[in-house]
Amino acid sequence: MTSIAHERFHAVAEEPAYAREKAPAAGRSAAAAISLTGLEKSFGANRVLRGINLHIPAGQFVAVIGKSGCGKSTLLRILMGLDEPSAGELHFEDADGAQASPNARIVFQEPRLLPWLSVADNVVVGLGDGVDSRAAAKAAEAVLAEVQLGEKAGEWPTRLSGGQRQRVALARALVSRPGVLALDEPLGALDALTRISMQELINRVWRELGFTAVLVTHDVSEAVHLADRVIVLDEGRIALDLPIPYPRPRRHGHPGLAELEGRLLAAILGTDGGH
Repeated sequence: MTSIAHERFHAVAEEPAYAREKAPAAGRSAAAAISLTGLEKSFGANRVLRGINLHIPAGQFVAVIGKSGCGKSTLLRILMGLDEPSAGELHFEDADGAQASPNARIVFQEPRLLPWLSVADNVVVGLGDGVDSRAAAKAAEAVLAEVQLGEKAGEWPTRLSGGQRQRVALARALVSRPGVLALDEPLGALDALTRISMQELINRVWRELGFTAVLVTHDVSEAVHLADRVIVLDEGRIALDLPIPYPRPRRHGHPGLAELEGRLLAAILGTDGGH
């Protein structure tokens, strides 16, 4: 296992700046594996993360759930380089176990689009500086088609619905073909039907592009519907690591998924009688 430094992000209004790339990436992502060993995070006397040990293989989709204040958002911030652990190790590896740059991107609950830029130009922001304008425009066009917004490339963000704006934010994160995509409750502000539609979109682009995905959510059904495995955090520790063995696409209301949702809720609420 090879330890590497974080790909650093400089936060502006809590949003990471996108890493510079020489040219837009094409095709599938070069997924990165993630390994956490003894990860700790404290704010003064408050221990938010307590000895987290976790390995996420390259290309896997993992959801992290738990009560408010359990440490899940802090864990995601450390993965993205937005915060430093107090102790422990974080490793990124390629599919062969060699040292890898994660080329990580994040989608927040709020789209955080720039209102003075068109939809396409907002997506181009995800490529950073130094990219040929024609190549960048072509990459933006391609990724907007992937999120079913090709016809909105010239629109202003204010003219889009909430679900459409979040799809633009997803396209901005995907345009550089990240190896790791972090999703910080990206569907939390959407209505129920739009949320289900976005879940299907995220599932489709993950399967097509092959990146490693880490989703933080409060929605147990969403976690079970999207993830290969679901991690329950409780007071900064992993309380449950539950594989989701059902093939995709998954149907909402499937009895097997409902049983897994019940196990996760019991672990979150502390009514499972042990792990």
